[in-house]
Amino acid sequence: MEEKQPASTQLVLVEVPEAPSFHGTLQVVELEEGKWRQTLAAIPVVIGRSGLAASGDDKAEGDGKTPSGQYALGPAFGTKPPPAGIKLPYRLVGEDDYWVDDPTSDDYNRWVHYTGDPYTRWKSFELLANPLYPHAVIVQYNEQPVVPGKGSAIFIHQWKNENSPTQGCVAMSYDNLVRLIATLDPAKHPSIRIVQQNK
Repeated sequence: MEEKQPASTQLVLVEVPEAPSFHGTLQVVELEEGKWRQTLAAIPVVIGRSGLAASGDDKAEGDGKTPSGQYALGPAFGTKPPPAGIKLPYRLVGEDDYWVDDPTSDDYNRWVHYTGDPYTRWKSFELLANPLYPHAVIVQYNEQPVVPGKGSAIFIHQWKNENSPTQGCVAMSYDNLVRLIATLDPAKHPSIRIVQQNK
């Protein structure tokens, strides 16, 4: 049974103009006295190379789509020490930290610290000690429960550049990433909503 999440009063809103596009915008709004108020103005982001999945049912491992919908955020991690002002729990990653994207493994869509040979344990995995992850935030997609093959390792992280899509994550410039992470407050149960604009 899926665990009910507390209501989010801090929302990261990602809007993509049209489904095939990998460009979009991100803003943060917070619920104060019954009204949503913008607390971080819109910034440019890129999403998956195949655009936006219309729903969770349209998302599959390796399809290059970013899942639409609303998901809890956190914790954060990175190869660098936590940025100033961060409130989210934060974990430094090293060469033995992996995110497993092998749908046949019981570790699928999980962070695993493993000191052995990863190639003997999984058919597919992502090393979290990645140049694009100086800081990153976990998007809790396909977590409760984990459905094998429905997609894994969805993060908010640094982009390569504004014209390079991701494999399904939401990415932005380093400076904007640091600003966003400093804004997120676990006491407000932050979540991300990823939608097609005007839908």
